[in-house]
Amino acid sequence: MANRSVVLDTETTGMPVTDGHRIIEIGCVELIGRRLTGRHFHVYLQPDRESDEGAIGVHGITNEFLVGKPRFAEVADEFFDFIKGAQLIIHNAAFDVGFINNEFALMGQHERADITQHCTILDTLMMARERHPGQRNSLDALCKRYGVDNSGRELHGALLDSEILADVYLTMTGGQTSLSLAGNASDGNGSGEGAGRASEIRRLPAERPRGRIIRASEAELAEHQTRLEIIAKSAGAPALWTQLLENQH
Repeated sequence: MANRSVVLDTETTGMPVTDGHRIIEIGCVELIGRRLTGRHFHVYLQPDRESDEGAIGVHGITNEFLVGKPRFAEVADEFFDFIKGAQLIIHNAAFDVGFINNEFALMGQHERADITQHCTILDTLMMARERHPGQRNSLDALCKRYGVDNSGRELHGALLDSEILADVYLTMTGGQTSLSLAGNASDGNGSGEGAGRASEIRRLPAERPRGRIIRASEAELAEHQTRLEIIAKSAGAPALWTQLLENQH
């Protein structure tokens, strides 16, 4: 399907994959045309080995919790069908892709052991490093930078992280998740009240009253200047507004 993306995250028994570590959780959410569809794939997995204490401290998934959970081989076909042909959006993609490839390789499914042959990969960590060089670009740092609410995130979790990453990605790339040219129908097919209104084109009258000019108060100007200084300190360079003003003089 065109314009289909899957935001993906995994949790593992530890790292690196070359030390025999395995995937214990996979979480994916679907985007079509830069809109969350509500479809997702989520599973906990029995890794047939214990997790490192450090890893448990990150994701909070205990060895006892995973007893009786399905093994990767039991969900491999369903997982592959969910991601096949999609653009995978992953934060630090090399980590997750390496573990996913390893799981398919362990099954002997070598035709699936390189998912880059079946999906395209967009690494949001690489994107963030290009846009914010020299700054922290963890998922938590990006949430703070872009104003994405992750207040319910005390520990890592693959499905929660993929949902948060979807919001970060859409914000970072300038998208909106709630605006549709088909209107605001809640059923998603544009058939509700107001459907199609956003796509109507109306010619404005040639003569129309001029808008009021509301000038900022001294207090508002001072607050604006403070905000510019905060932006400059955070970015390590003057804000674009400041640069524009300097270029006019």
